[in-house]
Amino acid sequence: MAEADPLTSRPSLAAQVRTAVIWRSGSQVLTQIVSWCSTLIVIRLLAPEDYGLFAMAQVMLTLLSTLNGWGLASALIREEHVSEERLRQTLGMLILLNCGLALTQFLAAPLVAAWFEQPLVTELLRVQSLLYLAVPFCALPHAILSRRMDFRRPAQVRLAAALAGATTALTGALSGWGVWTLVCAPMAMLLTEAIGMTWAARAPIRPSFRFTGAGHIAGFGGVMTATQIFWFVQSQADVMIAGRVLDAHSLGVYTTGLFLAQLLAAKFVPPINEVAYAAYARQQGERTADQGAAALLATIRLVMLVGLPAYAGLAVVAPVLVPVLLGEKWTGIVPLLPILAGAMAMLTLQILFSPATNARGFPGIALKVTMLGAVVMPGAFLIGSQWGVTGFAWGWVGGMAVLTAATIQLSRGVLGLELGGLVRAILPPLAAALVMAGGVALALRALPPVMPLAALGAAVLLGVALYLGALQLIAPDRLAEALRFLRERGEAEPVPAE
Repeated sequence: MAEADPLTSRPSLAAQVRTAVIWRSGSQVLTQIVSWCSTLIVIRLLAPEDYGLFAMAQVMLTLLSTLNGWGLASALIREEHVSEERLRQTLGMLILLNCGLALTQFLAAPLVAAWFEQPLVTELLRVQSLLYLAVPFCALPHAILSRRMDFRRPAQVRLAAALAGATTALTGALSGWGVWTLVCAPMAMLLTEAIGMTWAARAPIRPSFRFTGAGHIAGFGGVMTATQIFWFVQSQADVMIAGRVLDAHSLGVYTTGLFLAQLLAAKFVPPINEVAYAAYARQQGERTADQGAAALLATIRLVMLVGLPAYAGLAVVAPVLVPVLLGEKWTGIVPLLPILAGAMAMLTLQILFSPATNARGFPGIALKVTMLGAVVMPGAFLIGSQWGVTGFAWGWVGGMAVLTAATIQLSRGVLGLELGGLVRAILPPLAAALVMAGGVALALRALPPVMPLAALGAAVLLGVALYLGALQLIAPDRLAEALRFLRERGEAEPVPAE
């Protein structure tokens, strides 16, 4: 079934991007509200030791997940024409690859458990090996729908998956499943997503294992997969090292604090990058690659407008936020959040570059950065481990400073990006966020003793007012730009048949 577009007009690329961002990001907000509500309840019911054990098992799962073939599926997004045979070939590759990963994890689980000296990790990993069997039926439909710039139906499927995961998590936590709650909830989510995405994309379910003519897809996907392997080393080195030098309780405190700090970078930026990659790839196909720097800067302005005040706010309200969200047993997270917030602000900026360079046909840039990260981040964590949990947090700061600078330097030439333009994109929201943080910090100190919930509510309201007021004074055009993005629909443009 070859793809064909009608001769009639379709929305312009700008309109498609706006619609996609609104659907993808808007649905992500709703999905995360569902997920957070269940997560916060589960965190209160489970012990830090449960999260520590789960983090140990996640190391191998995360490593093998870098090999699960999402890069193969992503290569389809850049193709000008994709036949049904090519889709079936890609599905065949994904099935073979993920069956091999499932078997590898099942057999290697005792070795991971021996490394962390936690026998229960063997059972956790062997059950989680079933996750790989659903991956092909998520990755291929995702690529099909991204080619169409259709993010509405995936958003609906992910919301259903979040509801399935939340229901499973609450059931497990209330029923006393312990750490198994954290294993079963993602399995319910992924199974729901695999079924829903396959239906939404009308994706083929009969694979082909004849791969003639699919070598270029494997080559592009291979580079992206190699990038993910180095990303694993970069992002999981802290748990690998901390799992050996910290007890399960301290590791649980650290990983839960990292989870809170990474919410924006891990949950909200990836959906924007999905849309950005598809849009950049479409620009490449329409020979408008000279607009790459402008498109990237627009994305940076949009993300930093929200991200920088979020991180600054997280840093200053940590003393009242943690007791309200997680309970008193998690107060060890409080001193970590201000440190991690700075690191995650740099991470958020850094990960916005790879969709632009990948779509331009230069996946090697992201590969070089992650190769550097695979050296820098473990080194930073090894040094930081001398100071316990806080040292690991500072390891993130030092490592991300190096990687962000390297990403900007390596990407500038390909994208035609000027440093002055990048500074102008970041500086106004950064200045407004710092003003907000200073005002909120002073207000919290001046408050008389009150309940943490009341203090948090007052801090949030004051922070929003201070940030919007400061930004309006510093750069009123930024708020106007954001409002235009939300309001404008874009004009239709004629499209020839493929």
